[in-house]
Amino acid sequence: MTEIIASEEFPALARRFERWLTDHALPLWYDKGIDRQHGGFFDLVNLEGQSVAGPKRGRVQGRQSWVFALAGSMGWHGAWADAVSWGLEFALARRREDGQLPTLMASDGTVLNQTATLYDQTFLLLALAEASKHFPERRDFVEAAHLLHRNITMTRRNPAGGFVESAGQIFQSNAHMHLFEAALAWRDVEPGGIWDRLADEVAQLGLTRLMDLRGAIREFYDSDWRPVTGAAGRSVEPGHQFEWAWLLGRWARLRNDADAAKGARRLFEIGSHGVDPARGAAMDELDDDFRPVRPTARLWPQTERIKSALGFMAVTQGVERSGYRADALAAARTLWRYLETPLPGLWRDRMLPDGGFVEEPSPASSFYHIMSAIAVMKESIHD
Repeated sequence: MTEIIASEEFPALARRFERWLTDHALPLWYDKGIDRQHGGFFDLVNLEGQSVAGPKRGRVQGRQSWVFALAGSMGWHGAWADAVSWGLEFALARRREDGQLPTLMASDGTVLNQTATLYDQTFLLLALAEASKHFPERRDFVEAAHLLHRNITMTRRNPAGGFVESAGQIFQSNAHMHLFEAALAWRDVEPGGIWDRLADEVAQLGLTRLMDLRGAIREFYDSDWRPVTGAAGRSVEPGHQFEWAWLLGRWARLRNDADAAKGARRLFEIGSHGVDPARGAAMDELDDDFRPVRPTARLWPQTERIKSALGFMAVTQGVERSGYRADALAAARTLWRYLETPLPGLWRDRMLPDGGFVEEPSPASSFYHIMSAIAVMKESIHD
């Protein structure tokens, strides 16, 4: 009976998320999240629904452009195309001579920091991929993506594998994870070429170099892909275990790779060690013995838990399938708590150890995670 109730509750909850998205979040962020004076997207909207002026991060321009492009793919009837154009024109106009997006712009759009991180480029790539599906005539979108691909693979390549995040920085698994995501998005647009090869390369890096003997992926490495010394080298983020699990699971199905599928499921298990049973929330950080280090719980790990659970649910049967369904439902229930704001369409981003939330403006960067989870939930109930 419990399984029947759970199976009936999830579609209803998924549709509730979709109504929240189409009726509240997308209209609100189209109205208040776009800087119509200076261009681009604001980083923050406060809980009263007012735009917060301030510096604009490069990654937010890519993420929000992708959000509205995906809204078009999901059938939203709002002015998603205008939002996509607004964000991408702003970002593309501020690229460096080598085609890479700077990390930070001032409120008026002036570039404040010309540093180009690998992490920021991945979200511009992601947005360009989704936008290219809608605007095939925009060859400049494809050309911009190919220029980024050349710069990443030719100028950032590390002799021991993988790519440099930015000069002088230690190596990060997170940037590679999002590069993997962007490559998989582009292979949907241009299959069988450079994007497939890039996705394969990052997948193999994850499986052979990033995973430790227990199957976890750490956060910070040296150039030989050994965890850095000290606490940073022991850092295991449950949200990233779920996110890697989701991406490697997708790649395993594309390549029919049983070892990758096994590794992805192990990552999900490790991420689940970070779910606090008292709050039902995935915590921000564990150490390499899977003990809590940061018991706060950001919004985004909850979305990645939903996606990865649904991904495994789709390819399993029986008791195992029921387990993943229960995980997806529990994570969705938890995520909804973050969205219960006085003004619908916003979110709280940080849950405290006592289950309360930090009262602060809603960060635009989290919309990417929410949007992705809702898209996967919607797909799961319509398959």
